[in-house]
Amino acid sequence: MNLKELQNEVDQWIKNTDIGYFDILTNTIILSEEVGEFSSVIARKYGMQKAKKGDSENIEEEIGDILWVLTCLSNQLDINLEECIKKNIVKKSKRDINRF
Repeated sequence: MNLKELQNEVDQWIKNTDIGYFDILTNTIILSEEVGEFSSVIARKYGMQKAKKGDSENIEEEIGDILWVLTCLSNQLDINLEECIKKNIVKKSKRDINRF
């Protein structure tokens, strides 16, 4: 699945539910929450923090949650993820070449 297909699939799934999209502010807050959950898993798996009973240890699930919310926000803001990442790669390439 490419990024355009991902955006379309997420959009269709959301439109076929009774929930619909959360507003942009709510999705931004949810994104922060999901990144925090991902960070907690990393801290317990690779850092010094100990896992608590019932804590998620599924890194793949947490990354999926982050990608889902980012895709929702991209759809809501009419941002093409493929174009977005292409531009980001160009920006990083120019910046990082000058660093070394």
